[in-house]
Formats: sequence, C-alpha cells, structure tokens
Amino acid sequence: MDRKKVILLVCALMIAAVTAFMARSMFTGGGASPNAVAQKPVPTGPQVMVATRALPVGTIITADSIRYQPWPAELIEEAYFMKKDGEGDQSETLVGTVVRTPITAGQPITQGSIVAPGDRGFLAAALGPGMRAVSVPVSALTGVSGFVFPGDRVDLVLTQNVAGGASGQPLKVSETIIRNLRVLATDQRSSPTLDDKGNQVPSKYKLVTIEVTPRIAEKIAVAQTIGTLSLSLRSLADNAAELEQALASGSVKLPNGATPEEEEKILASVTKQPTAGPSSYATGGDVSRFQRTSIPATTPVQIATEAVRVEKQIEKVRRGSVVRVSRGGAVEEVNVDRR
Repeated sequence: MDRKKVILLVCALMIAAVTAFMARSMFTGGGASPNAVAQKPVPTGPQVMVATRALPVGTIITADSIRYQPWPAELIEEAYFMKKDGEGDQSETLVGTVVRTPITAGQPITQGSIVAPGDRGFLAAALGPGMRAVSVPVSALTGVSGFVFPGDRVDLVLTQNVAGGASGQPLKVSETIIRNLRVLATDQRSSPTLDDKGNQVPSKYKLVTIEVTPRIAEKIAVAQTIGTLSLSLRSLADNAAELEQALASGSVKLPNGATPEEEEKILASVTKQPTAGPSSYATGGDVSRFQRTSIPATTPVQIATEAVRVEKQIEKVRRGSVVRVSRGGAVEEVNVDRR
C-alpha cells in the first residue's frame, strides 16, 4: 500500500477518535469523569430533628416518623430539637408524643408542635376532630391480659343476662356492639411500658380510655349499666378487609375525578372511624345444649292464666271498690258497691 494512503488513513482515524471523544464530552457534562459527577458535596451543618412524612394533628409519633438531618446553621431556631455532642439521642424522648399542629414532611419539629404524655392538653391533642374520649373499666380477663397498648384498635363486647320465659332462666347473650375503637391510654399511661430492649411490656390496668364519636359515647355509657364490657383486640389486617367489603357494598363511595392522593386520604379516614352498626352476637344455646337460644314466646297456657287474672280484677271492681273523687282540690273516698 502506498505510504501516503497509510498516513491519510491514520490521520482520518485520529480525527474520528477526537470527534467521538468531544461528542461524548458534550453529552456527559463537559468531559467530567463519572467519578467526578457522582461525587457531590456532603451537606454539613447542625443535625436537626425533622419529620419523615406528613404528621397531621393527633398523630402519635413513632420511631420511623422522625430522623436527624443536616440544617443550615443560619436557619437554626431555638425551638428545634438538635443533636448535640455528648448528649443522648432525643428521638427516644419524642416517641409517644402527640402532634399538636400539622407538620409537613421534611419540616423541623419544634417544641411547640408536640405535646408529651402527662402534659396538659395531651389527651385533647390526641383526639381527632369531632371525637371524644371515654374510659371503660376492665380487668385482666376483660382487658386481654394487659396486651392492649395505646394506639391499638379494639372491638367492644357486651355480655348480659336477659330475663324472661316461664322457667325464669335468663337468656345469656354476648354481642359485639362497637368496632374499630382506638385506644388512647391505659389507666393514666398514654404510652406503652418498654423494657431494656425497647419491647412493649404487658402491665395491669383497671381503665382503658378509647376514642369514640359523641353518639358512641352515649351507647357505651348505657352499655356499662346493662352488663359486662370486654375488649377484643383487632388485627392490623382487619381494617383493610373491612374497607374492601365497604367499597364492594357501596357504603363507601369515592367522588368522581378524585386524585389518588385524595382517594388515599378518604380511605384512610374511613379506616380510622369506629362503627356501631349491626352487631354480631352469640347466645348460651350456641355454646351449650343446656342453654336457650332465645326467650320463649308466651304460651297459650300463660295467655289463659293472664286472662283469668285480669277477669278477676274486673269482677272485683264491679262488686265493690273504693274510688277517690276530687272536688275543688278536696279528695274524698267513695265506696262503690254494686251487689
């Protein structure tokens, strides 16, 4: 091959290589190497406690809802919770507190935006809008042996003896009267007791405070005078299953044109609402063959007996009785005798 042709070919290859390199540099940010692009300056500054997600009013703060994040020093406020050298992690002290004012995701948590257990107004801050707090007496038997903690959801079961029937044997019945109640506190503790490893420890208590609507509060007050109330601890998956049933039955309707965020907000509010709809029940006859399943209806013999008793009363009035007559404010007894 001619020497000139070889030189021209080599020059063409070199020009092509330079052109390709320059084009690659233009598309990759001016020729910066991948390592140089990936290496970004690490933010520095004081560590401030911020919310990892949106925390509406009444939210009980958990360990996964807060974290430390570097914050510009010129924007630091005295009300922020900051991580200081030589001091313990303040996130542990915030767990179990309740949000008093709305906090957006990434916003620093201030001392005035939360209220701690035992502080004035703590229970009122934990209540949702339009909700009430009522206390129910429990024991180790009716309170799930102390395994109900603040934040759990329970059903309320009423057990009673219904009088009636010719034999005088009461009807024993138990029914679930209210579902999906949020536990606010046990006795005077609004946060669970933890051991050295951070696990929840069951404890004995005599009262459980729950979140209800005003109408349900009235029903619970009456139910306490009827019979014995027991708690039934709910599974975390029950709300999702009941929500699907509500959507399928049409009792929960989503507005047309709602965004996914709006639908999620509506569904979340539905799952948090307690319900006092049609109750399920069990009678003594469902447990033992020696118990009744209902109060027996009045028999023909009882109807005849009651008729004879009424007839005797009427005959007594016809034969003679004392009638009180009032004249001008004076009461006079008149003996009526029709014999």
